[in-house]
Amino acid sequence: MSLKDCWHPVGLSHSFEASSSAGTRLFDQELVVWRDSSGVAHVWEDRCPHRGMKLSFGFVRGDHIACLYHGWQYNSGGHCQYIPAHPALDVPPTIRVPVYPAHERNGMVWTSLSENPPPVPEEDEPVVPLRSLYLGCGFEVAVALLGASRLAPFATTTPADTVVSRASDTLFRLSCGQDRLLVGIQVISDARTALHLSIGGTAERYSGAGQDHFNDWALGLRHAAEHVGVTQNRDVA
Repeated sequence: MSLKDCWHPVGLSHSFEASSSAGTRLFDQELVVWRDSSGVAHVWEDRCPHRGMKLSFGFVRGDHIACLYHGWQYNSGGHCQYIPAHPALDVPPTIRVPVYPAHERNGMVWTSLSENPPPVPEEDEPVVPLRSLYLGCGFEVAVALLGASRLAPFATTTPADTVVSRASDTLFRLSCGQDRLLVGIQVISDARTALHLSIGGTAERYSGAGQDHFNDWALGLRHAAEHVGVTQNRDVA
């Protein structure tokens, strides 16, 4: 199974509010992530079949998303249900947006571009959302940066080693003493990745000061990625 066939994070769960939509990319493919009014997340191709307008520019009403251009409405299965210019039309079932599986685990929304994705990981733990980092480097460089990074424990001055483990092809855990970060890596393109970061634990322990503490680490990681990017550009030149 190739990396492309795996489950991939496309954002932190709290970034997608109910009745909203947002565009993203996975392996250079444009996707829309939207939540219906009941809070269920959906991941689709970001293109209306009519004129190719991005559905991420559209609006969500109930369990439908409508294209901004001509108002074509699609249900949660991706099927067009209503065309405002032809309100009496029985819309053919062939008018459909490509739909991808969507699941939420560990504070992130996940999808797969595979026609036969692997089983959904069962492990799900309480997390506190941290942030998403967008890096100008490829997947392997991002993994190497994580492997070389070091955490400082929260709420203690006692030093501890940082242990980096791989929970799945695209989910990593960084542990330091009693603290741990969950990092989902989204492959935006060959030269761009996003790291979606959550703190493993409860809001009572980490909300506020804990988020500030690990946000400083995240900014340091982004700085290291920028340094790698500058070095690579110099080598190419």
